[in-house]
Amino acid sequence: VRKKVHGTAARPRLAVYKSNRYIYAQIIDDEGGRTLAAASSQEKSLRNKTLSIESAAEVGKLLADRAGDADIAEVVFDRGGYPFHGRVKALADAVREAGVKF
Repeated sequence: VRKKVHGTAARPRLAVYKSNRYIYAQIIDDEGGRTLAAASSQEKSLRNKTLSIESAAEVGKLLADRAGDADIAEVVFDRGGYPFHGRVKALADAVREAGVKF
């Protein structure tokens, strides 16, 4: 998947990883090898969210806020090989609604 989905400084990659319990998202500049913004459902402000889809949406909103702080308006979405439904879709929709373009 990394060979097909590649992020640049102008359009970084939004990478999603999910475990059985948590969901993680990072905005990565692959050319520079840097993480520009990150959020996860393990953060203190999101720990009490028990429903998976709700917590994924909250992670998406938090990541979009952090992307805005880092002046990131457009990303390439890397779903990490996961099907685009459920928690992955909820996170992506929340990021889109907050104004980040895919």
